[in-house]
Amino acid sequence: MKLGRSAFCPDLDLHVQAMGTPLLLSAIFSPLFPARGHRAYLRSGPDYDFTRYRQLVHEITQAFSGISREILQIKEQLEGPRGRPDLAQHLGRLQEKEKEKLELTAQLQLAKQNAQDHPGVEAHPQEVRELKQRLIQTIEAISEILQDFKYDSEESS
Repeated sequence: MKLGRSAFCPDLDLHVQAMGTPLLLSAIFSPLFPARGHRAYLRSGPDYDFTRYRQLVHEITQAFSGISREILQIKEQLEGPRGRPDLAQHLGRLQEKEKEKLELTAQLQLAKQNAQDHPGVEAHPQEVRELKQRLIQTIEAISEILQDFKYDSEESS
């Protein structure tokens, strides 16, 4: 999957190209690109460069969508008659947690912008802290699912 160069995250296309199917499970939905792009967006305030940020979000969404389609295809194969339903179940759980992580990431980005735009409102930094904690917990759950997947896939090898 080839994406155009982005001003907020210039190496996005290089990393997405490197993510072939064998690497999908080790690099799925890396938080690096949204976080790096959002930091650059916040630095462009108070007159935010929303057009460029929207382009980055679009590129990331396309990349995630392609990865998601590949994961669904792999899951489908694992659910087949000669497949591995246990591994397919891990992939289903993984996709649910990845969706949760993306939603939390978007909420965190909005909370960070609110905290930056309204520094006197104590509720905003508190919301940022709470969302960061929920995001950490979700990432830990994803890591556990990947460990289970790895263990179960090696078990029958």
